[in-house]
Amino acid sequence: MTQCKIAIMKARAVPESDQLVAGVREIAGRHGDVVAELLSRDTIPSDVDRVVVIGGDGTIIGAARQALDHGIPVLGVNAGRLGVLAEFDIESLTSHAEMIFGGTPLVREHLLLNIRILGPDGTPRLESVAVNDCVVTAGPPYRMIELSLMIDDTDGPSINGDGLIISTPIGSTAYNVSAGGPIIQPDVDALVISAVAPHSLAFRPIVAASQTRIQVGVKRGNEGTSLVLDGQATHRFSEGECLVVSSHEKRAQLIGNPDSSYWNNLIEKMRWGAPPTYRDRGT
Repeated sequence: MTQCKIAIMKARAVPESDQLVAGVREIAGRHGDVVAELLSRDTIPSDVDRVVVIGGDGTIIGAARQALDHGIPVLGVNAGRLGVLAEFDIESLTSHAEMIFGGTPLVREHLLLNIRILGPDGTPRLESVAVNDCVVTAGPPYRMIELSLMIDDTDGPSINGDGLIISTPIGSTAYNVSAGGPIIQPDVDALVISAVAPHSLAFRPIVAASQTRIQVGVKRGNEGTSLVLDGQATHRFSEGECLVVSSHEKRAQLIGNPDSSYWNNLIEKMRWGAPPTYRDRGT
């Protein structure tokens, strides 16, 4: 078998990053050839077989977007504050290195969003991809905005509030859950639509089938009303334009930890169902 070619990418501000990179380099070097060491947002070589990301979820998301066109699996070594997508530490990387850098890694494929902004004449002004979510946000001067919503060919309600989130399943534990949206198991093919601070008691988050086509328009916006992709890329979104969101034809490929359970991550990292502090239990 051809030796695995590996790129190591680290976030720009990671505590003890030199020590982490050295540890990952040593482990990866026993099972393959480390051909590149990159900082986040550096260009990933198209001919590598694995990308090991040292950082938090934001760095992993950026690497997954880059790796998408080349079909390169990405794995995360957690060096961030939470690291829901980063399933490995140095110990588990060592334990599973043969699988990770071998011929049959445990690759979990995740649904992505295909993003387009159409101008008033229907011409695409922006085409992009999102791993976690796309968010229409009110922006400065932060007055309430009004959005139109169309699901497939059916007109939905107008949304008055601070904005709208359209999320993937792996993004459902990010901004979506903070806005009161549901958590979706990653292998469920679905899209989540959640309003941000809606001026309505009747608006509830919606889970839609993955093949659904969602269109959003700005009926009344602010000077700074914008579309934000994965919390990383911001694009102006103005009245008269149309946001079109659907499932991307490709999937993000993230290498999973066989010892890691999504439900355990929810409990341990997201504190799912954490009880109040009871005096008689001492916790």
